[in-house]
Amino acid sequence: MMEWLQLLLPAWIMGTLLVFLTAPLGCLMLWRRMSFFADTMAHGTLLGVAIAGALSLPMWMGVTLLAVMLVGILWILHDPRLPNDALLALCSATLLCSGLLLIQHLPALRPELLSYLFGDLLTISWADLPVFAVIIIGALTVLYKYWQAQIQIAIDPDIAVSEGINAKWQRLIFMLLLALFTVLALRAVGSLLMGALLVIPALTARLMANSPKQMVVWAFIFAQIGISVGLWSSAGLNVSTGLSIVLTMAILFAVIFAVQKFKKMA
Repeated sequence: MMEWLQLLLPAWIMGTLLVFLTAPLGCLMLWRRMSFFADTMAHGTLLGVAIAGALSLPMWMGVTLLAVMLVGILWILHDPRLPNDALLALCSATLLCSGLLLIQHLPALRPELLSYLFGDLLTISWADLPVFAVIIIGALTVLYKYWQAQIQIAIDPDIAVSEGINAKWQRLIFMLLLALFTVLALRAVGSLLMGALLVIPALTARLMANSPKQMVVWAFIFAQIGISVGLWSSAGLNVSTGLSIVLTMAILFAVIFAVQKFKKMA
């Protein structure tokens, strides 16, 4: 029993810390209709891992550099003539294919490909937790400072701008926070499932909430349930932690959606 706790407890604590970012960022992403951006950023992390491997850099450094670079690219490509979702689809496919192609030519990374794609939260150790905690607290501090401005931009950008809010600056802050989240979440659910970690709890929360504050609280609860049940069941069933966590969240969404539909029909 103690061996299981030594393995699972640091992973669960890391997942719990991550939920503090997952809930507010996921809600903001839904309100701003930027789900595609999360997927693009997530797929880009795979290329970041490959670049780190090719240059013998720490994995977090390669992923961080790629995330910041992607924010810069999207900032430059922003053009009224080009739909945002189409640009994100272009970047997402390009980054994912580039990452897979580069990893295929790096024998040292190939054995770990599945963990990069689907995550392995169980690789988190006690030594990792203080660093992650400090980074998450810093990100939450920034998010708290600009929270009202972010909500106003999400509700009505024109009114927010008329009230003196710098929409471009707020957009950049939000993209950088999402970039930071992808760096932290890579080991939890991997590059392919990271968007789901943000979207599914926020979608489920929308079914229950009547206000932005309630939606964030519900998103936190559902994300925490998904992390906890998914992590412990993955150990018992011997499956990938990322797959187990996302499927747990999806089942929770399906159950709540079905119950509400049934009540309306009754």
